[in-house]
Amino acid sequence: MGTVTTADPHASFLADKGGKVFVAGHRGLVGSAILRHLLSLGFTNVVVRTHAELDLTRQSDVEAFFAAELPRYVVLAAAKVGGIHANSTFPADFIAANLQIQTNVVDAALKCGSVRKLLFLGSSCIYPKFAPQPIPENSLLSGPLEPTNEWYAVAKIAGIKMCQAYRIQHGFDAISAMPTNLYGPQDNFHPENSHVLPALIRRFHEAKASNAAEVVVWGTGSPLREFLHVDDLADAVIFLMDRYSGLEHVNVGSGSEVTIKELAELVKEVVGFQGKLVWDSSKPDGTPRKLMDSSKIQEMGWKPKVPLKEGLVETYKWYVENVISAKK
Repeated sequence: MGTVTTADPHASFLADKGGKVFVAGHRGLVGSAILRHLLSLGFTNVVVRTHAELDLTRQSDVEAFFAAELPRYVVLAAAKVGGIHANSTFPADFIAANLQIQTNVVDAALKCGSVRKLLFLGSSCIYPKFAPQPIPENSLLSGPLEPTNEWYAVAKIAGIKMCQAYRIQHGFDAISAMPTNLYGPQDNFHPENSHVLPALIRRFHEAKASNAAEVVVWGTGSPLREFLHVDDLADAVIFLMDRYSGLEHVNVGSGSEVTIKELAELVKEVVGFQGKLVWDSSKPDGTPRKLMDSSKIQEMGWKPKVPLKEGLVETYKWYVENVISAKK
């Protein structure tokens, strides 16, 4: 139930490069990579709107946009995102805005009658705090969430379930992809709200610029983390739009792990910081391991292409050219 059959008369996504594609959230880390990827593949009819042009939390505005544009495909990469501090301080904003965005876009996509396929992007935080490692798709809703971001996670889980419900009841080809930790151009390098990888890039760069003797990093460096370059995620999104029409959401990860210590050493090398790296073991390490089981998409034939060091070199270059240069 809920799967589009092989008798579907429509051309595949990749064979329909003139079909109108709406990328929601095209200015973010993920949306910008998907937009770049579509254009590089020769898609000629990609539609985007800034937040000022279209507020996705406003139902009437979203419905009017879909009725006027009648897109054939939708990639929903728009979301209200933030780190632990933001999630803890503004839980109502995170659950309300994300529920509104998802509900408005998915519902309007069905109602306008033109959309053949929609892909909803979630996050690995949908999984229980103590999920088995690597985390398979069927771990969803099998235990309590990480309390620091449960408001965002609950909204994302609702998005997956909405896509499933619209597939079951309406035969709407709505699929969901859950990426692991992402990095790359357009990442958030904010001093308080950034994730571990961009935070390390920023700190090592600032230490290098000020000729600091050392950089202190929290914890022991022993936790294992998985990272995926956002261009690989964009590639996986196109792959799923073209090849997948199932009920269950799909994990998208690199399948390889690195300790935080190894990551910090690699960032130090890429940035060119010559000082000492000091570990403050009095500070918490966080979850010991967080790895997605991405065997499902890999068995379909997709594999990541960007090695971590190569991705870090590119990301650091983007940071220097776009974040540092913008301050001067």
